Amino acid sequence: MIAKIQKWGNSQGLRLPKHVLENARIRVGDDVELRADDEEIVIRKRSRPKFDLAEMVSRMPRDYKPREQSFGKPQGKEEW
Repeated sequence: MIAKIQKWGNSQGLRLPKHVLENARIRVGDDVELRADDEEIVIRKRSRPKFDLAEMVSRMPRDYKPREQSFGKPQGKEEW
């Protein structure tokens, strides 16, 4: 497939066809990583870390005690 780099405002852009994104399992809004080498640009979907709640809790100090936080006085039409 051939595509053309085009000017978009003060930048340059490349439109990616829907089937290209589907084949790469990339969706609108996904983060991607860009790498440029000699005459080559690689676009790779950036994987998001998977969080494990039990593992995160196990790293909390044993003497941790949650406490209330103050975010200042209400502003606008907030109700507390």
